[in-house]
Amino acid sequence: MISFSTCWNSGRHTAGDEMLREIKGEVGFDCVELGHGIRLSLMPGIQKMFDAGEITFSSLHNFCPLPVEVMQASPDVYQFSSAHERERERAVRQTLQTIDFAERLGAPFVVLHCGEVRMNPITDELISLIKKGKLLAREYVRKKVKAVQKREASAPPYLARVKDSLKRIAEYASNKNVRLGIEGRRGYEEIPSERELPVLLDEINSPQLGYWHDFGHIQIKENLGFLDHEEWLRQIGQRAFGCHLQDCIWPAQDHQPPFSGSVELEKLVPLLPSNCLFVWEMSPRKTADEIRRSVAQWQERFGA
Repeated sequence: MISFSTCWNSGRHTAGDEMLREIKGEVGFDCVELGHGIRLSLMPGIQKMFDAGEITFSSLHNFCPLPVEVMQASPDVYQFSSAHERERERAVRQTLQTIDFAERLGAPFVVLHCGEVRMNPITDELISLIKKGKLLAREYVRKKVKAVQKREASAPPYLARVKDSLKRIAEYASNKNVRLGIEGRRGYEEIPSERELPVLLDEINSPQLGYWHDFGHIQIKENLGFLDHEEWLRQIGQRAFGCHLQDCIWPAQDHQPPFSGSVELEKLVPLLPSNCLFVWEMSPRKTADEIRRSVAQWQERFGA
């Protein structure tokens, strides 16, 4: 099944029905993921399109809609990993509200970010070094090793807080018939890492909770030398509920139309479940023509 994320155009619309009609008319999707840029003011038009049977929703990306005090896409504005109880509670409450909206709109999935380990944000530093041709330089290796040591030493309390929050959220989602996908993240600082995710899923042990693969994010991590994209999907792929489908131009320009970058989709897609949801998550700078071409290529290779 294929779907399309509103992250492509939510920022340029003031009415939810106009946003959805652009997606239907310009790129040809009538199944949509509501991304993490959905302001409350867009919801009446979204509800109107749904009630009229003109659109279906595959998924919602937390937080959806945005908290009333937040005016632009901010999926990490409140974090399950925070040391501050009020922030964690706000993150949980907003997530439960997203689950309520998913149930109301008939969307089977909610995509989650889980937070981060507080440390020097090493990912962008490493990308900057790679762009300067220093992938194999001692400076790069030293920074990377130091970051791994710091994260491994600091992560346990952050992970414990995430796990406690996810247990509450998964229990709530089970009563709403909504499943939760933990997204594979771009930043090495973010939670969970690929080493941590399988353990986290095993410990919570809920059928509501699974993996959400992001092709662009994981390709960036491969380009930085943190993992092997194919090897990771061989390990985790069958636990994926869905994925954000995007390409990546080396080393870290993601949210590109499929087949325009270095992600080897022909090799990777078969490692995901046959019923996996594929959501086009495109940069707002990509044109409708570019997106339509990628969809046609996808259908030639993988069908609808």
